Amino acid sequence: MTHESTAVGLASAYSNATTASGDWWRDAVIYQVYVRSFADSDGDGIGDLRGVRSRLPHLARLGVDAVWLTPFYVSPQADGGYDVADYRAVDPLFGDLADADELVRAAHGLGLRVIVDVVPNHTSEQHPWFRAALAGEPGARERYLFRRGRGADGSLPPNDWESIFGGPAWTRVADGDWYLHLFAPEQPDLDWTHPEVTAEFDSVLRFWLDLGVDGFRIDVAHGMVKADGLPDIGRGAQATLIGTQPLPFFDQDGVHEIHRAWRRLLDSYEGRRIGVAEAWAPSSERLALYVRPDELHQAFNFRFLVCPWDPEAMRTVIDESLSATTAVGAPTTWVLSNHDVVRHVTRYGGGRQGLARARAAALLMLALPGSAYLYQGEELGLPEVTDLPPESRQDPAFRRGRRPQTPLPAIIAPRTAEPPAPAPGEPAPQAEACTVPAPEAQGHTGPEAEAGPGPRPGAGTGPEAQACCGPQAQAGAGADLLAAPEAEGQDGLRDGCRVPMPWGGAEPPYGFGPAGSWLPQPPAWADLSVAAQTGDPHSTLELYRAALELRRAMPGLGAPGAGPSPDPRGMRWLHAPDGVLLFTRPGFACTLNTRPDPVELPAPGRPVLSSAPVETDGRTVRLPADSCTWWAL
Repeated sequence: MTHESTAVGLASAYSNATTASGDWWRDAVIYQVYVRSFADSDGDGIGDLRGVRSRLPHLARLGVDAVWLTPFYVSPQADGGYDVADYRAVDPLFGDLADADELVRAAHGLGLRVIVDVVPNHTSEQHPWFRAALAGEPGARERYLFRRGRGADGSLPPNDWESIFGGPAWTRVADGDWYLHLFAPEQPDLDWTHPEVTAEFDSVLRFWLDLGVDGFRIDVAHGMVKADGLPDIGRGAQATLIGTQPLPFFDQDGVHEIHRAWRRLLDSYEGRRIGVAEAWAPSSERLALYVRPDELHQAFNFRFLVCPWDPEAMRTVIDESLSATTAVGAPTTWVLSNHDVVRHVTRYGGGRQGLARARAAALLMLALPGSAYLYQGEELGLPEVTDLPPESRQDPAFRRGRRPQTPLPAIIAPRTAEPPAPAPGEPAPQAEACTVPAPEAQGHTGPEAEAGPGPRPGAGTGPEAQACCGPQAQAGAGADLLAAPEAEGQDGLRDGCRVPMPWGGAEPPYGFGPAGSWLPQPPAWADLSVAAQTGDPHSTLELYRAALELRRAMPGLGAPGAGPSPDPRGMRWLHAPDGVLLFTRPGFACTLNTRPDPVELPAPGRPVLSSAPVETDGRTVRLPADSCTWWAL
């Protein structure tokens, strides 16, 4: 008998089985909204806070617990809003402070919590503090990292540190001093040893907590403290070292005192407010330090995102991630896509195969202990848009004219002679080079990265660098493209995952707003819209809805350690055929078939949800290729 296990009604039998935990973040599903591309309320083609508020019912129906909003503060937008000029005001591009307040209230009315970005490592060059520093106001430069240059005339940078975007991490000002910017020159680094910096960010956090937000995603949470004396590193291509070895500008022990202070501030508010670290560290053990009981509540774990479609690699990543966080009593986080990496439908090979793997990976992720992050549009199975015309691209890194200095990683299966056909609504795979900035370049790129001589750091070996690969990055593809003239600046391809959401309708902008959209949407996306997929039991949207309903309802899912188990994580691996992963949690089992062909095995239980229809007689099961199935025990 074949079980059409993607049906909407599968979760109904469990729908009232659980209640929310006080420590809500431990098993929360958090939805990332890229504000510019979510929904446009005023017809300027750019998403805004009112647009987000109008679409909150979609998120409530989807079944997520919280919404994470990318920066909407006053900013020159040199780096997509991660160059903040006023931390307490909304940029007119996105609305005003009243819109932010109304959004938070509306979200809470629907049972959704709201997390906002905070950017503490650096400000915009247009921030009043930095403008005062350049104007020579007494004491103003002490808030930043200004230094005299080296050499007889001070014409050399103070040390050999490189910007994540390429070239020196230092820019010289008119009077001869240099200032540090680990990212773009428009993003000067703050000096966190200065008491005014500490006091200012305490005030900023309190401002938004008083408005009612439920927490903060902390940008570059590992970067605020630099090693004493700012010592040289002694080699180039420093971005390739991020997340692999100690560096004097990242993951210094002093950052933990900042996070402890912020934890005390968060705990002083009612309602379980949380801090989420965007942190890179040389090991899982170092990363776990950010989520010790007296520090932050979560830290992004990108190792799952970059893991190849390989069962042994997946199991290793899962085990090591859970082990590190369990050791400090914290939940693990899982993520497959975000606004800085190629969407995982395309990353897993594109076409029908990529969509099948993406659906399976989503069920695997949502079955694991801990908290999961969803990126807007992944619930629709959106692919990467790989054929945007150059004139429409707005990722500022696109026009840097710099080529990758490291080989393209291959994290998906080698290309076969006959690539899989595109899935409905997906453009055919495009033969263009695909790289992303080095790990810490999430949300931090700009044409200003061309400034200064010196070698550009390579695309990196950290998770975010490895995440950048679509079909064109498979073995044997891409090398020639890097030498082509049109490949200049192709490390600025983040626009492809930022194309605005399709909500409904037969043609662009598919309900995104009253007019067009800041990036063009593919003509085939009509079939992928929220309206088109709603009610279709085989759609990716209904698969996500059913999965999130079951995740809330089944006692064995949710928080780590739920239910009786000899494993403190509430999870146990069982023997399975080659290419298959099988694990149990209390009353629950999950099977993942990574093979390109079906495989038979004893049925672990009763199938309740699958990314593709499964055949079972109750004793054995035939798992489809590239599929994941949930079982009730």
